[in-house]
Amino acid sequence: MDDNFQDLVRQSEDFKRVKQDRYLDSSKDRLLKIGKKKIQTTMIGALSTIEDKFGFLWGKDTDGDLAPEQQHMKDLYEEVRSEILDRGNNQMRNLEAEFAQYSIKWLRYSFQLPVAPVKQTVTDMD
Repeated sequence: MDDNFQDLVRQSEDFKRVKQDRYLDSSKDRLLKIGKKKIQTTMIGALSTIEDKFGFLWGKDTDGDLAPEQQHMKDLYEEVRSEILDRGNNQMRNLEAEFAQYSIKWLRYSFQLPVAPVKQTVTDMD
């Protein structure tokens, strides 16, 4: 009987440990995903701003053939765009490698509701 109880205790502890390990892994994955998304949003936002402010240089909003100067500017923009995306993707990989060095625990949202004592009254039953 005592062996069965010890087995149950050990199984319970093993289950808790596995559950905690999975929670830590999912916490790290969640934060990594959020961090990568923020880097990606920064890259795309920067490219969008460049296109909005300087797109006229390569005829961004025009149809038809580009003048030689516009084609040159478009080629330069494509090169800049490629470098920005490459650097951002490298930083996302660096972030992933850095996260491998840490144990991360997500402190979930918690709510604490105040509980007021209920005042009980006794009524006469006639």
